[in-house]
Amino acid sequence: MITNPEIVKKFEDNFIKRERLSYQQSLDIVESLWAEGVALGVLPPKEHSIGIDIDIRIASILNSCSEKSCQK
Repeated sequence: MITNPEIVKKFEDNFIKRERLSYQQSLDIVESLWAEGVALGVLPPKEHSIGIDIDIRIASILNSCSEKSCQK
């Protein structure tokens, strides 16, 4: 259980700033998360049109991560 979320947030922010992921590493993470969702039975959605807003948000986040990892 996280007792001090501020410390965790600072750690995550610093880690993200220091560590740059390649496109392949990012893709591997997304594929692993997808596989976990399938294993849990929450992916793929039963109706494809439901959750399109979430898909758009995920794409936006991934694009943002990709842009940040390309910067030096």
